[in-house]
Amino acid sequence: MYHFNIVENEKDLALAFSVRKIVFVEEQGVPEHLELDDLDSSSIHFLVKDQDQPIAAARLRKIEESIGKVERVCVLQPYRGKKLGLLIMQNIEEYAKELGLTKLKLNAQSYAIPFYEKLNYKVTSPEFLDAGIPHRAMEKII
Repeated sequence: MYHFNIVENEKDLALAFSVRKIVFVEEQGVPEHLELDDLDSSSIHFLVKDQDQPIAAARLRKIEESIGKVERVCVLQPYRGKKLGLLIMQNIEEYAKELGLTKLKLNAQSYAIPFYEKLNYKVTSPEFLDAGIPHRAMEKII
């Protein structure tokens, strides 16, 4: 059974960061200083656990009065293909609505665009590099 949590303590924040480090730093080669940045302190963090084991994470930032930005969505390799990305995004969208947000933006790694399109996100930019990885900006009215 998977449990989606809004991070509310330092222990869970460290667990969310550990998932992000494995996926982005170790697997994808993103420099750690770019992955764990100064925006973490102003973000709402999310963590998915399998019992007590951290297996997925993401963060949300309010960037304008009614607009949020979803970032750092990641799932550990053994748990990919189990619809955890969908679980994360659905829960983030529900939480964003509770905050009064009406639009969400994100920068999707190009290979993940079909996943976000299935969730009704629309591409809003040409491809660009972020930490050496091709991305495209996307957004959705929620």
